[in-house]
Parts: sequence; structure tokens; C-alpha cells
Amino acid sequence: MSQKNERAIEAMNNGELEKAVTLLYEAIEENPDDPVAYTNIGNLLAQAGEVKQAVAYFEKAIDLDETQGTAYYGAGNAFFELEQYKDAADMYQKAIQQGLDQSDVHFMMGQCFMMQDALRLALPFFQRAVELNEEDSEARFQYALCLAQQGSIDLALPQFERVVQEDPEHADAWFNLGVSYAYQEQLTKALTCFDRALDIQPDHLLAGNGKKQMEQAMNNNN
Repeated sequence: MSQKNERAIEAMNNGELEKAVTLLYEAIEENPDDPVAYTNIGNLLAQAGEVKQAVAYFEKAIDLDETQGTAYYGAGNAFFELEQYKDAADMYQKAIQQGLDQSDVHFMMGQCFMMQDALRLALPFFQRAVELNEEDSEARFQYALCLAQQGSIDLALPQFERVVQEDPEHADAWFNLGVSYAYQEQLTKALTCFDRALDIQPDHLLAGNGKKQMEQAMNNNN
């Protein structure tokens, strides 16, 4: 990596975006065949909301070096922002093939399939994201959600439990944990979870509905 690329990344990390852009364009002028500079400009443009322009720079980086895993990942993120989920998934897959076997890439692959209602395809990518980063509560939540929506409540429940342990303010995780307990007819635990979700997010309509159903069911049992 050139010195200007390194200085540009440092400027990006410090929030000095204009300085970073200047350095990257200078790097390209000095070495027009440097894929890293094009990738970094793509990342900057995407960060600034110029997503379509960013794609062009990622594609230029890939043209120069087909092994640029970070360029594929950047392009995947840009396509995801543009709601072109099939194109995004293709780019993430290529990033993985080029050695970018990271939790974030697998998570975004899973998100692409979720956006296309392909839960069965999303599941292994969320599972892999969790394996690569066990501290990623959002990946674990999406993994649990996929399991639950495919009927694997017994497998989903401990995953939801861990999410709320790690992120006690995750209202949706509390709600889904409540649903999982309700399926197992553990009504008191389900009600507690719905109450917790409502404490965090008082306008959580699904949790409010779940709370009413649990209270009715418990009254009927008495």
C-alpha cells in the first residue's frame, strides 16, 4: 500500500474526509493501476451517500485486481444500499471466495437472503457469522429469528436468551423470546418477556398483543 493510501486511511479514521479524498486522488494520479486507492475512494463515496458513484470505483478496483476482497465487499454494501440484493449477494460471495471470510460478510449475505424472503438460504450465513464472532448479538438475533421462523423453536430459544443477556435493551429479542416461551406453553415466562419488551419500547405493538394473549390464556387456565 502506498504512503498516500495509508495517510488517506488515517484521515478517514480521523473523520478528515476531504483530506482523505485529496490524498486518494493524488495516489491514483501517481499510480492509476492501484486498486486499493479505487477501493478506498469507493468506501468514502459510499460513506458520503454517493452510492452509485461508489459502485463504479469498486468495479474499477476489481477490473484492476480480481482478488480484491475488500472491493467486492464494498460493492456488496453499495448494492445492498441500492436494494439490489441479488447483486449484493453475488459480491459478498466473491469477497468470501477471495479470503474475506469474516463475520460481517456472512451477516450481510444472510441479510440479502432475508430481504428476498429466502430464510432457508439466509440461515447458514447467520450461523457462520455467529461462529466467527460470538459477540455479535445482532447476527445471533437474526440467526435465532431464522430458526424460529422455520419452526425450530427449541434451537432458537437459547439463542434469543443469549441475545437478551448480552443486549438487555433489545426489545425485539425479548418479544421473540416471549413467543418462543409461548410456543412451549411457558406462559408466565412469555408474559415476563413481553412486559420487558414493552418496558424498553412502550409502543411495541406485537409485544402488547402478546401480553394480552398471555393474560387471557392465564385467566382461562385459572
